[in-house]
Amino acid sequence: MEQKKKRSIMRGTILAILALAIGYTIYAAVAKDKIELIAVGAEAPDFEVVDLNGDKHRLKDYKHNEQGVLLNFWGTWCEPCEREFPAMERQYEVFKEQGVEMIALNYAQTDFEVTKYVANMGMTFPVAIDKTKSVFTAYNIGPLPTSIFIKPDGTIDRIEKGEMSELEIIQYLESIKPE
Repeated sequence: MEQKKKRSIMRGTILAILALAIGYTIYAAVAKDKIELIAVGAEAPDFEVVDLNGDKHRLKDYKHNEQGVLLNFWGTWCEPCEREFPAMERQYEVFKEQGVEMIALNYAQTDFEVTKYVANMGMTFPVAIDKTKSVFTAYNIGPLPTSIFIKPDGTIDRIEKGEMSELEIIQYLESIKPE
């Protein structure tokens, strides 16, 4: 009799865990569909961030000035991010005079961590920390690095997940230059 009671409790526990897992899976799938707002050709969600120098960056300001924008989402722990930053820095020097802005958005790390990292990497393009993760959420960012290339009209030209070569960076920046 005692054995039967233990088996019933065990089965009930397993069923409860299974029900919770199925419920969470359904919720996650529905929530992801609601968040996934961006796609190539779509209007890029507006955002406002303050970089490490205290300067404000709003997407609508770049659209108003007819500038292309590269948003690069990254973290200090991300090795592919570290490998692509030198090429991004070199191309920032070339493309900033051609109407393309580059903004690196860090994933909610401390000011100290990010400032030290940026100084060590010699990054001169704007770097902001998305402390509330609101921009990461608006753009539905998954793996790092992810780069979003936005045309001067505010539409998304390209979404690149993963590390880019310098040649790819050049090609993609060329595609968002104002004409």
